Amino acid sequence: MATLKGGRKFCPSLDRLEVGSYCPLHEIEVTLTLIQAVPGIRFTHEEFRRAALAPAPQIAVFDCDGTLWGGDAGLGFMTWSMEAGLLSRDASDWIDAQHRLYRQGKVSELEICGEMVQVYAGLRDDELRRAAVRYFAAHVESQIFPEMQTLIAELQGAGTEIWAVSSTNNWVIEDGMRRFGISADRVLAAEVRVRDGLITSDLVDVPTDEGKAEALRRAGIAAPDAVFGNSVHDAAMLVMAHRAFPVNPTPGLAEIAAQRGWAVFYPEAVLADHSK
Repeated sequence: MATLKGGRKFCPSLDRLEVGSYCPLHEIEVTLTLIQAVPGIRFTHEEFRRAALAPAPQIAVFDCDGTLWGGDAGLGFMTWSMEAGLLSRDASDWIDAQHRLYRQGKVSELEICGEMVQVYAGLRDDELRRAAVRYFAAHVESQIFPEMQTLIAELQGAGTEIWAVSSTNNWVIEDGMRRFGISADRVLAAEVRVRDGLITSDLVDVPTDEGKAEALRRAGIAAPDAVFGNSVHDAAMLVMAHRAFPVNPTPGLAEIAAQRGWAVFYPEAVLADHSK
């Protein structure tokens, strides 16, 4: 364990911290250490805006959790739906146990992201969509980074085609994208099949790691002009872009960015949190 100012500690296993922890100190303290310690090029807000807009890309792709807003909406929705009684006790116990194994490195990123959608099998799709609307409004909307929301609006005004790619479930992501004017047909997210209005456990897609790049290629996007992401799970689609923009990068992605000479951008809310 590494010790931070004030005696607080965090786990140094950086890859495990990028998605897999309930502890809010992980997200906060690792990012603080990263901002202070990882060398690299760092954009100011205006530099970031100019770099993204000049020239305006034809196609721009955005990760969501940690890139467009703070936190992990997929994990948050899972926890919220358990506490709200949306999931049965058996389903809650199963996914909670699986997530513990994930945090221990015994379940893969791909597996847990799929299971966090499959756990809702048997529920009605319209019920999950209503739940996602309530959850996002109450717990995520206030965490949206204003700089990213404004940038997307400016890109749309310049004629850029915007796509969102996320390993979080499609119910939450599709609702969240309404705040950015991005329609559901431009969203590639973790998804299961729905039959006769009922959610099944049959996976349609789980875009994470190389799966994000593969999902884009299946959508006909082999080389997007610009990609924005925050973690190592976005690295594959960042690499395929003509211009890569790490936003609020986790330690693993910050190291990649430094190696590749990618300038990184930290939204004001992230910097403000870590200056306290």
